[in-house]
Amino acid sequence: MQVTATMGADVPLREVGAHAQRVEALGYDMLSVPEAAHEGTLTAFAALANTTRLRVGTGVLVAFARSPMLAAQAAWDLQAFSGGRFQLGLGTQVKGNVVGRFGMPWSAPAARLRDYVRAVRACFETFQNGTPLDFKSDSYTLNRMQPFFNPGPLECGPPSILMGAIGPLMTRAVGEVGDAMQTHPTNSEPRYLREVTLPRLAEGLRAAGRDAHIELVAGPMIATGPSTGAVSAQRKAARESLVFTLSTPAYWPALEHHGWLEVGHKLRDYTREGRWQEMDGLVPDEIVEAFVPAAPYDEIAELLLEQYAGIADRVLFPVPADPVNDEAARRAIEKLRAA
Repeated sequence: MQVTATMGADVPLREVGAHAQRVEALGYDMLSVPEAAHEGTLTAFAALANTTRLRVGTGVLVAFARSPMLAAQAAWDLQAFSGGRFQLGLGTQVKGNVVGRFGMPWSAPAARLRDYVRAVRACFETFQNGTPLDFKSDSYTLNRMQPFFNPGPLECGPPSILMGAIGPLMTRAVGEVGDAMQTHPTNSEPRYLREVTLPRLAEGLRAAGRDAHIELVAGPMIATGPSTGAVSAQRKAARESLVFTLSTPAYWPALEHHGWLEVGHKLRDYTREGRWQEMDGLVPDEIVEAFVPAAPYDEIAELLLEQYAGIADRVLFPVPADPVNDEAARRAIEKLRAA
């Protein structure tokens, strides 16, 4: 199983290189960089420029904030610069951010992201093979590419495209046009992935007539550390995060599948009533246990393999907050990668 590291959204650009070097030394296969406080492709460039083996992906770029051509050009440059170590991760964000923060229009997200990915692939085809650019969909029209603006082919080929997805429409869209899917902590539970996510990906593949393997990247909130006390502290933090995240209906699919939808409704009602301090007790232990794999460093690899082997191709694994724990984390990563 491959292992991906993540990076906090607050890491300054000048510190990204050092973080990426540490991730590479720990033995991770990949680093997923966010687009939040900082622009995602600049962050990815800083990580790639300071590593030699590590793959780097955006997790995820806000697609609707930029044109497909700009995303394709940036991805092409990063792929060329790194010799094939870049993965373009794309997502939709929410309407409030797309409209209010980026000043861009909003439309049906699954259909539009599907169009967006196809538009990016049309750009890749033009860059790689000189095919005339002629893409038209409900959301995008691209039909102009003078030789002066074409970056030309890559020996390593185009980057793969990862898509973030939670709901049924977006998951099927990944099957139709994506190469990889990254799950959210609220839809990373193994049973949900096996019973819901994988069949929906297969539906998308069949609908598009594709014969391909979609790389599934599981992103659970993992509670681990050097001791049981450290694990308990991480588990408590994960519970607090779930309390607020699961108050939003967009993150209820797994709750509904497991018969826990009432918990989501109660959390949403409490937020509307401003009863923030009373919400922690609304999330029962069985939900935390299902959503949060928890074990010390010397046991966590075995637990993750037991839960995700045969389901996920990659798993997001936390970088230790304290470098003193790097060696213990490195051993766990080595066990995961050896499986």
